[in-house]
Amino acid sequence: MSAVTVANISSSTAQEKLHEFFSFCGDIKSIDLKPEGDSKQSAIVTFEKPSSAGTALMLNGGTLDGEQLHITSDVEHHNHHEQFHHSSSPFEQSDKPRAGIAAEYLAKGYKLSDHILQRAIEIDNKQGISKRFLDYMRSLDSTVGQKALGPDQTMSGKVQSTLMGARTRAKTIDEQKGYSKIAHEYYSKAISSPFGKSVFDFYTTTSKQVHDIHEEARRMANQQPAASSSAGNTTHATDTSAAGPDAQPSLAT
Repeated sequence: MSAVTVANISSSTAQEKLHEFFSFCGDIKSIDLKPEGDSKQSAIVTFEKPSSAGTALMLNGGTLDGEQLHITSDVEHHNHHEQFHHSSSPFEQSDKPRAGIAAEYLAKGYKLSDHILQRAIEIDNKQGISKRFLDYMRSLDSTVGQKALGPDQTMSGKVQSTLMGARTRAKTIDEQKGYSKIAHEYYSKAISSPFGKSVFDFYTTTSKQVHDIHEEARRMANQQPAASSSAGNTTHATDTSAAGPDAQPSLAT
């Protein structure tokens, strides 16, 4: 059973809010939320995949509505990437590197300690990054590079001095062809930016530091105009306070 137990939930937290919080981990089957005493609640969150439950366990100690969540499970949920069926989507939420998922939480305005971010890095180091996600990022790197720079070119392979011009050309092509609107807009825009190689390396390598997650969270947050966070928490010290409800397009599609 791909489920986790969540304790110490604020009495003010609605089921919809809890669903939003855990949707970053992957597809959710059900949430059984019930009161615990006068001021707290607990829940059983059941996911479609064991790896999603494993990601949820990574978040033990994260903050929602001012309360530090206690996330446990009676069984071990492996974070390996399951075989996937044919899908029109290039990847699923559960395919993403755990460091990338942690960055999404920070960009959204949720509070995660650096200890949790280190857990994400350790999972990626141990389990690697899903082939499905790697294939998507490499294909995106090549496709955007060829359109912006020419045949057999990749965005990550160009030196920093050429990226600004490439970004302009990629943007023009994107507006003409609507490339960014295919699949996940954030990644295509980020790869064609001046920091495209840093983004590419963040999502395709396992050699990361906690600082790298903070930096990616800032990049995500900066893609959107300033707005109040829907997370209901004090934002982390990464200065991601600009993150709003749309801080990361297609977060859990």
